[in-house]
Amino acid sequence: QVQLVESGGGLVQPGGSLTLSCVASGSIVRANIMGWYRQAPGKERELVGFIRSGGSTNYRDSVKGRFTISRDNVENTVYLQMNSLKPEDTAVYYCMGTYYGMSYWGGGTLVTVSS
Repeated sequence: QVQLVESGGGLVQPGGSLTLSCVASGSIVRANIMGWYRQAPGKERELVGFIRSGGSTNYRDSVKGRFTISRDNVENTVYLQMNSLKPEDTAVYYCMGTYYGMSYWGGGTLVTVSS
């Protein structure tokens, strides 16, 4: 059973930076994609971005140029580096991995962007 655990959330000021980590019990090399999602208060969960097994990444327009997804295959960890954070980035962030055609989700970590 694949398990994903996020960490790194917290309070950060607007314009600040924060890096989230997602540790997978299964090898991320075997994951077709590893993605980051978020759910802001009162809103639907949305895709932030994802990284393919080959290493290429995609991001939603609102975070392009500010967020970067990377991975460490040895540590089975996927990262979400967030820069120039805005209040509208406040949300619970979730990591997701697809293995053998099935999606697995972490429990989420809260990011609050506020002065």
